[in-house]
Amino acid sequence: MNISDPIADMLTRIRNGIMARHTQVEMPSSKLKVGIAAILKEEGYIKDFEVTKDVPQPVLRVSLKYTSERQSVVTSLRRISKPGLRRYTKRDTIPMVLGGMGLVILSTPKGLMTGKEAYKRNLGGEVLCEVW
Repeated sequence: MNISDPIADMLTRIRNGIMARHTQVEMPSSKLKVGIAAILKEEGYIKDFEVTKDVPQPVLRVSLKYTSERQSVVTSLRRISKPGLRRYTKRDTIPMVLGGMGLVILSTPKGLMTGKEAYKRNLGGEVLCEVW
């Protein structure tokens, strides 16, 4: 299966999993997707993730997180920079999501990180997606 935008595919799989109240979703793994999953876990948006050692393509399994009222922790996931229209930002113009309540994930020269972390480290980069 050829996917032109693997990050959008990842976000859509997570979004669909939440809508269907699944406990976990699976997708083909890549370094970038694992990086995004690590940030989502670190920030408390997902419960956990694991990468299986399947051949030929490893599988990324993301465990979704819900509150005690069975509400999803993730309200929305949105792709910002797309293959047809890349979005870059300087340190001073890193977007705030819901006044700092959400987070933006950036791909910087020093790797993937949240907007807050990039701001602290004085970095700009490609705005991959926003989560809240």
